[in-house]
Amino acid sequence: MTLEQRLERATQLARDAGERMVQAREEQGFAHHYKKGDELVTDIDVAIDTFLAEALEAEFREDARLTEELSPERDVIGTKGGLWVIDPIDGTVNFAHGLRHVAVSIAWCERGKIQMGVVHAPFLGETFTAIRGKGAWMNGESITVSETEDMSRALVATGFPYNRDSRPPLLKRLSAMLLVCQDVRRNGSAALDLCDVACGRLDAYYESVSPWDFAAGLLIAREAGARTGHLYRCPDGIPEELYGENIVVASPALHAPLKRLLEDADASSGLPGL
Repeated sequence: MTLEQRLERATQLARDAGERMVQAREEQGFAHHYKKGDELVTDIDVAIDTFLAEALEAEFREDARLTEELSPERDVIGTKGGLWVIDPIDGTVNFAHGLRHVAVSIAWCERGKIQMGVVHAPFLGETFTAIRGKGAWMNGESITVSETEDMSRALVATGFPYNRDSRPPLLKRLSAMLLVCQDVRRNGSAALDLCDVACGRLDAYYESVSPWDFAAGLLIAREAGARTGHLYRCPDGIPEELYGENIVVASPALHAPLKRLLEDADASSGLPGL
């Protein structure tokens, strides 16, 4: 099967999942609980993950899967074959609170490289797609990153972990960013933050997230012209494109100065390599 065919099928599955999400919100019949004590999960997260898993198992039985709710075992990222990386609802807290910044994220990887991705935002009516080496699109229209070159004019997105004890060291970064850039946004969906960088609504994004949060969005941003990478070196044995710690994504001229700003903030906090 070609990448184009995989993308077409993944896009349809993402839209089908989005319809389930919209219906669940309209009916307001979903329950929720907290995993690891502080991370919100709804039964719609699990239901959509199950729907996608069953569809992929039926059509792509030879491929492995890494999904947030049903198959979160990260050792699968080292597989040499095909790998689907899925977040059934990226922005679960937003979803549960009735906010619109919510997405389904589906990526397909091979030998640790992201080959195609789709991020579908059902409440916004936007579908972002990309194929490695062939560009990125929103609702079928080609997209590119912003041409911003000055950090003082940059609109930057980030996020924070659910674990409150992990947040204080990140405030140094946030403070440094607010003193330099135009402003900071915290929208609650890494996948959509990356897509907003891809289409030029945001100029940059940094955060530490899980593979299912960023895989599709990272490819979309890169194919739209963004520079992508990490603040610190990726550990040996982990595919760099699926390593979620300290991701830095920006329009080309801003990537290096953004990294320097974050590194300086970490050094001033006494926690380099945060």
